[in-house]
Amino acid sequence: MNRTPRSHMAQIAANDFLVLGRAGMDLYADPPGTRAEAARNFTAALGGSAANIAAGIVKLGGTAALVTTLSEDAVGRFVRNELAQYGVGLQHVLGAGGEARTSLAVVETRLADCQSVIYRNGAADFALRPEDVAAIGFADHGALIVTGTALAVEPSRAATFLAMRMARAAGRPVILDIDYRPYSWANPAEAAAICADAAGLSDVVVGNDLEFDVLAGGPGGLDHARHLAGDCTAVIYKMGERGSVTFSGDDSFETPIFPVAALKPTGAGDAFMAGLVTGLAQGLGLPAAVRRGTAAAAITVTRVGCAPASPAAAELDAFISRHAP
Repeated sequence: MNRTPRSHMAQIAANDFLVLGRAGMDLYADPPGTRAEAARNFTAALGGSAANIAAGIVKLGGTAALVTTLSEDAVGRFVRNELAQYGVGLQHVLGAGGEARTSLAVVETRLADCQSVIYRNGAADFALRPEDVAAIGFADHGALIVTGTALAVEPSRAATFLAMRMARAAGRPVILDIDYRPYSWANPAEAAAICADAAGLSDVVVGNDLEFDVLAGGPGGLDHARHLAGDCTAVIYKMGERGSVTFSGDDSFETPIFPVAALKPTGAGDAFMAGLVTGLAQGLGLPAAVRRGTAAAAITVTRVGCAPASPAAAELDAFISRHAP
């Protein structure tokens, strides 16, 4: 595969990211532990993988601008206001008219049997068009992060592939979070084929064991991740409580999780990505950057929410220092 030369990963040092994908509103059943069907109160927060990653990057000292479309209604305005509060760049956040609606998730803060009900009928972020990304100056940023849900349907799929090609043409690394959500795709086979094409345009690919099984077309995701690493700078294969395995060329290493008293499972992947890419931007090296992402994920699962729960830089550094290997 003809990928961006690995030397271009140096551009990530700018610590300035474009993050493409979905943003939404999360409603958390309150107080923590309450089942959604029994709740009388809910806490609203920023949600959506791309939005959470962007907010997490800013909280860790980086710069992030979101590339997405929001509905032109109260929920869309809520999300836009939340993004602004976090300091996420809004210059590429566009409006989607008609009946498009910004995603809404009703979520529980529970570790066991945690319910998450996501409303994505006519999702506004799927309205992103190729012409919306064509005018973006990719050379003005350090890297592009793509969340894979944006690849599920048109016109967002074509817009996402165009963004990836434009970033590569500008000599900027492309980082893919597979972010497989079955309800967004026609079938797993389509997801495998499209995400494989996206991986072919990426320098770093991040996903969990189930997501790599989808790419592999069945059991065998670990071998598939190892194979991808022959052409990528890094492939990170996450395994939940068993930590992760990172492949880079012919090398690999394992990273354990940090032991914490988790409140819920949600938000870990987005915080991991924010910690990983800001760690790489700081020049920590791949093992330390993966560990930083793992620590950010550990902190996030101990709190309510996703974006609100992700750590600030000083807090993350202190947490890692307390858990020195």
